Amino acid sequence: MKKVDHIGIAVKKIESALSYYIETLGLTCIGIEEVESQKVKVAFLDAGNIKFELLEPMDETSPVAKFIEKRGEGIHHIAFGVTDIRSRMAELEEKGVLLLQDEPKNGAGGAEVAFLHPKSSYGVLYELCDKGE
Repeated sequence: MKKVDHIGIAVKKIESALSYYIETLGLTCIGIEEVESQKVKVAFLDAGNIKFELLEPMDETSPVAKFIEKRGEGIHHIAFGVTDIRSRMAELEEKGVLLLQDEPKNGAGGAEVAFLHPKSSYGVLYELCDKGE
């Protein structure tokens, strides 16, 4: 793992949450986009040494919608920046790590992403994030 790329935070409505992160905490919003493959609307916030990624479900079938229904709003995942995501996925599988998909998906910011099953990582959902750098 190269670094922690971002922390994903599940929210019901980005517009409501943004005022807290911008006005109260003083962070800067650096972009908002929709990620169809994950069924989420995403807002990126610059927190200096790391980014926060606010995740709003686009519909009730979104994995983030199911997360909020089960656990409420809050930290959803921690993303590690990687290079050569397919090799990294294969390496982790060889070590017995369960992944949530066989192939990377298109993620926010043009990245390829894959998720480690929380059962393999002590209850934490980790994301591999390859931005092709």
